[in-house]
Amino acid sequence: SSGVLLHLTSLPGGQGCGDLGPEARRFVDFLQRARQSWWQMLPVGPIGAGNSPYSSTSSFAGSPLLISLEELVGVGLLEAADLAPEEGFPKGSVDYDAMRRYKGPRLRKAFAAFMKGGSGELWSGFKEFVKTRQEWVEDYAVFCALVKHYGHRDWTRWDPDVRSRRFRLWPRELLQALGEESAYHQFTQYLFERQWGRLRAYALERGVRLIGDVPIFVPLESADVWAHQEDFQLDSEGRPNVVAGVPPDYFSETGQLWGNPHYRWEMMRERGYPWWIARLRMAAERFEAVRLDHFIGFQ
Repeated sequence: SSGVLLHLTSLPGGQGCGDLGPEARRFVDFLQRARQSWWQMLPVGPIGAGNSPYSSTSSFAGSPLLISLEELVGVGLLEAADLAPEEGFPKGSVDYDAMRRYKGPRLRKAFAAFMKGGSGELWSGFKEFVKTRQEWVEDYAVFCALVKHYGHRDWTRWDPDVRSRRFRLWPRELLQALGEESAYHQFTQYLFERQWGRLRAYALERGVRLIGDVPIFVPLESADVWAHQEDFQLDSEGRPNVVAGVPPDYFSETGQLWGNPHYRWEMMRERGYPWWIARLRMAAERFEAVRLDHFIGFQ
């Protein structure tokens, strides 16, 4: 068998970036005509610093920038006029800041429409999604809400009780402020999973299987590290005691300093690796095969 490596963001599209909408299905049709049976992608999580898919704010969530606005018109959460293309999107690359400015308000408009009068089918699907993904989606949504609340400061600089997740000591005003913002981020994850399921089913019906990508490390500024601090080598304020990288090799004479916090492997082993198992299970639910980046690091 054979296939193609193409990240979703590289697809053409009217909203400045490839996404899970019609162009993704057209690419599946192309792969079928070309008798290709695999579509490999880079990680599909929310991008963090540097806009790299390998530096995601969550190992479980999907990137809101990959949500198709056209699909939201189809379910009544947006109007066709909302999709008027912005001037100035580059044609050969993605301007991520411009994408956030364009897509963010439209996703929030869709959320407002959903809260005001979304269909019963959408509401039942949303409730089922939150129930099914509860092991990660609430932590992710609260983390995103806190990032906004603290003006995008690193979580290691948040108030001590928030930083260390002592929920009982959080001020009531903070909990109230986080409520709607947290619900918004859960909603975008529901949209992502709904659209992802449609694309995956479309591909499988045409004999095209998806290959995903699981990086060995996650960045400090992620819901994963904030929610699972006991699994990482951090000091009492959440700062890394040890960071990841690679020694000198054929690619770099001086090696590479990645800066990701390293794992407490012994503690993970004692507890049966729950975070890793959940992470790989999520990847296996999205893809037919998964690339580990990079395998020699695990070995």
